[in-house]
Amino acid sequence: MIKGKIKKYDQGPLLSKINSPVDLRRLKTPQLPQLANELRQYIVDIVSEKGGHFGASLGVVELTIAIHYIFNTPDDQLVWDVGHQAYGHKILTGRKIQFPTNRIYKGLSGFPKRTESVYDTFGVGHSSTSISAALGMSLASNHKKNTEKQHIAVIGDGAMTAGLAFEALNHAGAENTNLLVILNDNCMSIDPAVGALKEYLTHISTSKTYNKVRNKVWKILGKISKFGPNAQKIAQKIESGVKATVLGESNYFESLNFRYFGPIDGHNTEHLTQILKDLKDIPGPKILHCITEKGKGYSFAEEGNATKWHAPGLFDKNTGKAILAKKNQSPPKYQDVFGDTIIELAKKNNDIIGVTPAMLSGSSLSKMMDEMPERTFDVGIAEQHAVTLSAGMATQGMIPFCNIYSTFIQRAYDQVIHDVAIQNLSVIFCLDRGGLVGADGATHHGVFDFAFLRCIPNMIVSAPMNEHDLRDLMYTAQIKKHGPFSIRYPRGKGTQITWKNKFKELKIGKGKKIKDGDEIVVLSIGHPGNFVIEAEELLQKKGINIGHYNMIFLKPIDEKLLHKIFKKYSKIITIEDGCLKGGFGSSILEFMSDNNYNKQVVRLGIPDNFIHHGTQEELWRECGIDKNTIVKKVLGIMASNSISQAG
Repeated sequence: MIKGKIKKYDQGPLLSKINSPVDLRRLKTPQLPQLANELRQYIVDIVSEKGGHFGASLGVVELTIAIHYIFNTPDDQLVWDVGHQAYGHKILTGRKIQFPTNRIYKGLSGFPKRTESVYDTFGVGHSSTSISAALGMSLASNHKKNTEKQHIAVIGDGAMTAGLAFEALNHAGAENTNLLVILNDNCMSIDPAVGALKEYLTHISTSKTYNKVRNKVWKILGKISKFGPNAQKIAQKIESGVKATVLGESNYFESLNFRYFGPIDGHNTEHLTQILKDLKDIPGPKILHCITEKGKGYSFAEEGNATKWHAPGLFDKNTGKAILAKKNQSPPKYQDVFGDTIIELAKKNNDIIGVTPAMLSGSSLSKMMDEMPERTFDVGIAEQHAVTLSAGMATQGMIPFCNIYSTFIQRAYDQVIHDVAIQNLSVIFCLDRGGLVGADGATHHGVFDFAFLRCIPNMIVSAPMNEHDLRDLMYTAQIKKHGPFSIRYPRGKGTQITWKNKFKELKIGKGKKIKDGDEIVVLSIGHPGNFVIEAEELLQKKGINIGHYNMIFLKPIDEKLLHKIFKKYSKIITIEDGCLKGGFGSSILEFMSDNNYNKQVVRLGIPDNFIHHGTQEELWRECGIDKNTIVKKVLGIMASNSISQAG
């Protein structure tokens, strides 16, 4: 954890007394709205200065309070989906003082994390896992004869569109467990939710006739608990009739054998606590549909762009204006280079299509959507579908650029193999956020793609060192049908101020010489090649001249070039921002073994453990792939060689 003093923020009279949900439950119900205001202000104060996910956490303040107030957490198991919205949860569960360290190196994780607190029942970061996890917990409780234990999954409308959530709902409906799914329907994922389920949820939540009739029914019935054990059946029958009549369709969730309740106002704390209290006594799988608003209680977030306020960076809490670093002329983000380049290519090649699973803004494919909406597809949180959809397009001669963050292509690995690679279809995978991404931590680092893609037959695996490489790789990939083609690039800025180079076709599997050296050579792939250039400058000041090659392609690797390198150099360093196990460095060792070379090879990359959160610079240093580590390795090799020669 972070050492030293942590800045104190005003907590308010109620929040200051709460160090656990036990303290929360001592409050009277009428006090909860005030607590919600204090909790919301505490989040605004800290996130405005420290950064982090914002809108989602503000939107579930009342819901978070109500859950911990009614349920006996941590004995009752609460599972958050994705975890963007769990800031209030962290503050109420004993991490209030430490919360300013959220997402900071050695500080609190930005997501629920089992090793951090007993209240974090399941580690999350990727979407749509909550229902499956909570169902697994509930089945385990049944096995242990602990039938009183409650299990709550909180999932957003965007996450509900993923296949995993559908699979879990389908199974849960066939089991008799104490499972409550709370659908946090804010009608807004990072980018606008898409698909038929989104349309359905909007329909049932905005139907004035339905809600008017439903409210009258509830006024007649009054509080459920007053009607005894059969009240739920009465209410369910009446509501089913109302829904069938007014909406003209059966309720989707009830067709899966869930008891559906809602939609209700997710910002009415007292009503929420009452509903949750009643739902505790209803056995079997249930779903509570809550309508919430991202950024609730902070006017600038309520009225502004939901995508911007998802994770706004630092901002002035009084004005809502972003606090920007001084703008000097600087290189663009890799994602923007991708976004501009695909439009440039698509204007010349009518077969190019853009596909992304809910990463429209993050990938900058939104630029293509704005200019060419008929050729751009955001399929929602559905990575598997995105890949197979792209495969289907490729069978018809289209050239799909399927843009997925590296960490999320993991979710579609079967489709990459089964639907694309086996059929040798020309799908171009643009893997954004390759390498260490920073504050989002272990769930979001893109460090495994080199290792799990290079073992797939027919797959081309590449990584640009700079913006020029990225543009040339994208250009090369669409010239002819190459089969599956992966281009992975990092989060953040590139290196070129003047980056819009004239396109050049690259020879597949051919690397580039950056410079010759004397005895030691560094082989790089991807962005870390720039760290090598920085290290070269430092070493030259010490009179040391190292060689450097930018390999560009991990598969097929440039064996002709490697033969030249292994014949010339006795000491070889490899560097990558991917995992060492099975990655780029491993491929160099394989080449050496297969060709009977016997040279000293030192591999730099991500070690065999999960790397937690911090700035990219902090994590590069921790993993030993920064310029200073390269310098130390070179000096260490030279010193060791000198000792050996002296001996």
